[in-house]
Amino acid sequence: MTRDVRSYDVLIIGAGVVGCAVARELSRYNLKIAVLEKELDVGMETSGRNSGVLHAGFNNKPGTLMAKYCVEGCLEFDQVAKELDIPFKRTGKIVVGFTEDDKKKLYQLKEQGERNGVPGLEIIGREKIKELAPYVDGEFALYSPVTGILNPFIYTIALAENARQNGVDFYFANEVLAICLANQENQPACYQLTTTKATYIGRWLINCAGLNSDKIARMMGIDDYTIYPCRGEYFILDKKAGDYLKIPAYPVPNPKEGGLGIHLTPTIDGNVLIGPSSEYIEERDNYAATQKIMDLLLKDGSRIFPYIRREFFIRNFAGIRPKLVSEEQGGYADFVIEERTETPQAINLIGIESPGLTSALPLARKVVEMVGEKEHLKEKADFNPYRQGILCFREQPLEKKKELIEQDPNYGEIICRCETITKAEILQAIHNPLGVETLVGVKNRTRAMMGRCQGGYCQTRIAELIMQEKGKEPPEVIYARQGGNMFTGRVRD
Repeated sequence: MTRDVRSYDVLIIGAGVVGCAVARELSRYNLKIAVLEKELDVGMETSGRNSGVLHAGFNNKPGTLMAKYCVEGCLEFDQVAKELDIPFKRTGKIVVGFTEDDKKKLYQLKEQGERNGVPGLEIIGREKIKELAPYVDGEFALYSPVTGILNPFIYTIALAENARQNGVDFYFANEVLAICLANQENQPACYQLTTTKATYIGRWLINCAGLNSDKIARMMGIDDYTIYPCRGEYFILDKKAGDYLKIPAYPVPNPKEGGLGIHLTPTIDGNVLIGPSSEYIEERDNYAATQKIMDLLLKDGSRIFPYIRREFFIRNFAGIRPKLVSEEQGGYADFVIEERTETPQAINLIGIESPGLTSALPLARKVVEMVGEKEHLKEKADFNPYRQGILCFREQPLEKKKELIEQDPNYGEIICRCETITKAEILQAIHNPLGVETLVGVKNRTRAMMGRCQGGYCQTRIAELIMQEKGKEPPEVIYARQGGNMFTGRVRD
């Protein structure tokens, strides 16, 4: 069977936040670009399974790329959020301690952050802690005023949609199986990628494959890197808990663990996250939640936030960090972003763990710089950095709601009762610019199915709308991933 062959100037492997940021930044130039993703949507792995915190940069070793890009990404984010129309708050953050040893470590963090260029860091006492977070316990804390919170799904989606509107092609369910050099007639050598669906040829290859970035590097003949998957589990608390926590609250971190400790984070939508844990595992796709870790989250989380009630728990989930250090070594390795002489015009981004979400656009600009060192990049005259998201009906004032319903009656029909998501919003998500057709694709774009009942009321109604709008039969409706079909057929007509 003859395979479809598609040619591009740049091929990006991976549609996590970094891959989508690279796509968006390269789309400023006259380049033909494609993003290849093995999942059915963007942000389906590490980029969508984290605390959703815009980090300030005081946790990272001075002089590292982690520190440089984290601070840069944090301080520019107000403009980024405006351009991409994503909800974002600079809530600030407290790292709380109880002992004299904790206090010593907090002063060390403050000094490290100041060396990295983080503004406004302050050591505060119990009185100030209670002013910022009345229900958080601690004797003293490091206060960071520039830390913020955002929705990691919406941020990744926004980057991808902005790249798409500026000409980037996205190919989902295209897992890369092999990479080799290809010689085209009258053309310089370039890369040929074989995926599960087609063959792609590109002059530049950008490896943003996250948890599988070492595997992609090995396909190019680079054997120097090994990703060690490290799972972190979370609890999601109901919005009732959100009334008691308006600012992220962290414990003093243990530098050996390679994480920031089990912390409490309000989400941009009003929930609270407890987690993550830190556990090295063998598999790169094992997102199981375990009773042992759930008990640990409750115990450790209660230490700094005693107002935790089991009736607030509505869901748990796990994410996996793509670490470049083993469990025995512990701690952090710096980001890797490099081009090698043996693989010219191929850039590998490896070990992009936290603060990768915060650092995504600075990392992407470094990729642009590296490409620009090899060839002249001509800016597009019509590049548009602005993207319009789906209007959140529930957040609009009454008069605006009336106006929206008059313009489109679908705003008057509530599909998700828990989150007050309207039919109009669901339809916009179904017809998203990236062509994603899964239930989780709708969920991540609207928050439908994220409320107290976790889709008990609205999930089948959303599935029905997908079938109607996309002309699908029940067995064709997919929840999140390939093979995740919702139905096997009809029970009755």
